[in-house]
Amino acid sequence: MTRSVAVYRSSRVADMYLFVDAGEGVARVPAALMQRFGRPVEALTMELTVDRKLARASASEVLAAIARQGFYLQLPPGPELWRDGRADDGD
Repeated sequence: MTRSVAVYRSSRVADMYLFVDAGEGVARVPAALMQRFGRPVEALTMELTVDRKLARASASEVLAAIARQGFYLQLPPGPELWRDGRADDGD
């Protein structure tokens, strides 16, 4: 499966991105999410295939979410919880 995908970054939340079908844009993204996301700023457009490497998600997961709901939301990474391969519990 190959799909032309547009990636938008949030104008409100650092490191939050929306992946959508390039032809549809953000038309299928719920209004409540767009309110939280803010003004979408186009970051890039690409041809996405299942074997393409992405930084923080699998391409197949992104493509499936776009097909199912019209978008894939990539949230900012969480705080550093791991140190030396084990959970940081404050010791």
